[in-house]
Amino acid sequence: MSELRIGLGVDAHAFAAGVPLVLGGVAIDHPTGLAGHSDGDVIAHALTDALLGAAGLADIGALFPSSDERWRGADSVDLLRDAYAEVRAAGYALVNADCVLIGEEPTIAPHRGEMRRRLSEALQVAPHLVNVRATTTDRLGFTGRGEGLAAEAVALLERS
Repeated sequence: MSELRIGLGVDAHAFAAGVPLVLGGVAIDHPTGLAGHSDGDVIAHALTDALLGAAGLADIGALFPSSDERWRGADSVDLLRDAYAEVRAAGYALVNADCVLIGEEPTIAPHRGEMRRRLSEALQVAPHLVNVRATTTDRLGFTGRGEGLAAEAVALLERS
């Protein structure tokens, strides 16, 4: 019998002027980006934490602490790749992942394919194994007021 493990990742960042908006590893034309020590990519961060959680490892903040200047402005897809190497070293492989962006804007539909490609390449899996979706909160909460974005991700791992 195989060993399957599920992990949940959640991330949120406020919008910030003067930085690019990066979601799922893709730069998106938007008047504001997301504040963060790295590039603030909430989708990649949530997916990273989902993978680490499923493997029973520490969270993204423990691996890439914001107190460490090496990670300032880091590409979150690179962090995802490094975290997944830890997951693989712990003996697990990705079965599939599902990521949900939470916010009123931007619309990610035109970028979804590229996001899936970037994230799946970092994980060295086929793009159909990494899903990216979005939802709004009908203008409720900080995402509904346009103050920032959040993301959730679920990852299913199997002992390899």
